[in-house]
Amino acid sequence: MTTPEQPDWLKNHIAQHGTQRPGRGGFMPGVSGNPAGRPKGSKDKKTLVAQEFEKEGSAVAAVVIEKAKGGDMTAANIVLQRISPPLKTRAEKVQFSLDANAPLTEQGRQILMAVAEAQIDPETGRLLIDCLSTFAGLRQVDELDERLRALEGKTP
Repeated sequence: MTTPEQPDWLKNHIAQHGTQRPGRGGFMPGVSGNPAGRPKGSKDKKTLVAQEFEKEGSAVAAVVIEKAKGGDMTAANIVLQRISPPLKTRAEKVQFSLDANAPLTEQGRQILMAVAEAQIDPETGRLLIDCLSTFAGLRQVDELDERLRALEGKTP
């Protein structure tokens, strides 16, 4: 029986005794399966594709644009997605009664009431509640900082 020919990527492999776990497979702790590592200067697939696209990208774009002009809706979709960024939702200006001096829980209740009474839409209400929550976290940090400074000032 003849030994099968090794593939190109395995031709330079030199088996080292004591690197494999007997019966369990895998490598012994602290032993690399590829001690030489990736060759210096080698490029991954993503880099190779990017380099090819740099060479041929304008030709590909021209073909896609021509197809889009010819009525190919898939090509038109690709062109439109790349030319103009997707539209982001923008919060509208809202006006409702909010007592800025009230406790944060009361302000949250006021926002919920504004949503319930359709003065603001639910998405804007959620955004405002999230802002209150973030502000509450900042307030806690400030309060902890004040308390820490007071304690440090009292200790000799």
